[in-house]
This record gives sequence, structure tokens and C-alpha cells, in this order.
Amino acid sequence: MSRFTKDGKVKAETLPSTLQRSEVKAQDTFAATLDAAEEQYGDGERARRTAFASLKHGFEKVGDHWEQKDSRGPSDDHAVGGGADARPTAGGVDANSSKKHLYDLAKKLDVPGRSSMTKAELVNALQRANDRETRKAREK
Repeated sequence: MSRFTKDGKVKAETLPSTLQRSEVKAQDTFAATLDAAEEQYGDGERARRTAFASLKHGFEKVGDHWEQKDSRGPSDDHAVGGGADARPTAGGVDANSSKKHLYDLAKKLDVPGRSSMTKAELVNALQRANDRETRKAREK
């Protein structure tokens, strides 16, 4: 099923809620990759994982939406290897970014205790903050 209208715009209702609240480029990236992956793998989890992996190369999850990263590339060590294995990832947090960047996001999302956290702790705290913000946005 194509996620695009005849004039090339993404049908927002066919996207996950976090992408519905994201910029058009993120929506286009996800939708185009998912359409192509479904042609190759069929409708299912593998196609969706492929689309999210593509999205995470250029975007990171910030709260309840996706924002473009400063530089393209894998979002965490699990994304570097690729492959079809289902492995835990950083859930949209760009774990390969600098500690300063992660700290700035934690500050933006009002993560308590952020100043004394290690990089790994910031990644985990950002995952929880993103999940919290997404839940709040879905309740509206």
C-alpha cells in the first residue's frame, strides 16, 4: 500500500504518531523506505524495522517527534552492523552523538540528574523521556 497521494505527499494517517508530529522530510524518508521494504519483504515487522533504520540514519527522536541530525550515520553500535537480526537499539536516540549533544537534549526534555550522568546513562534517560513525551502526546 502506497503511503503517498497522487501528488506525492505523504498520507499522514498511514504513519506512526511520532512521525505525524515530525517534519515532512522525516515522513518522506520513512514512507518511501517502508513502501520499498514492503515490496521486497512483504507487510510486516522486517519492513518496519528497515524503515525505522533508514529514518535513524538522518533523524533522531526528540521527545514526541523526530528531528534531523547534524550529520547522517548510524544512531548506535547496533545499527552499524546492519543485518536482519532483531537487536535492541537506542530507540531513536543518537547514541553515537557527543555527550554534550545528549546533555543538551536532556536539558531540553528536562531530564532530572542529567549533569552527573555518564553518556550511557544519558542515552537511557533520553529513551525514557522520549517514551514519556510520546505517551503524553498520544493522550491528547
